[in-house]
This record gives sequence, structure tokens and C-alpha cells, in this order.
Amino acid sequence: MLAGIGLILPGVVRIQTRLTPLAALGLVFIMIGAAIWHLARGEFQNIVMNAVLAGLSGLIAYGRWKIAPLRDRSHG
Repeated sequence: MLAGIGLILPGVVRIQTRLTPLAALGLVFIMIGAAIWHLARGEFQNIVMNAVLAGLSGLIAYGRWKIAPLRDRSHG
């Protein structure tokens, strides 16, 4: 829940917008850890969802860092 807030809130209020790609990158690491956890437990069907979520989070991180960075209110 907090990760979703970290992805959405900075862009909506235009305050500390640099936190959006950092939140997305954090989600990538969490999903990698979750995939390792499920692998160790033999829950292979869950690894696919972890990979999809990690990929989407990585796309958001890259997009907000390089393709279309958000601007703070102070920068116009």
C-alpha cells in the first residue's frame, strides 16, 4: 500500500517528485526478493507475478528517471 502511495502521491502534489522513481526501484528490489522467497519454497506459480510486477516497476522507474521526469512545483 505504501509503495503505491510512493508511486502516485509525488506526481499528484508535485512535491519531491524525485521519490517516484526511487519508490519504483525499491519495488523492483522487493519483487526480486519475493521471487527468491517463492523459489526457495517451491512456489513457482508466484514467481511469474513477481517478475511481472518487477518489470512494471522497472519500467516506471526508467520512465520517470529518463523518458518523462516529473517536475516539482518550484520548477514551473
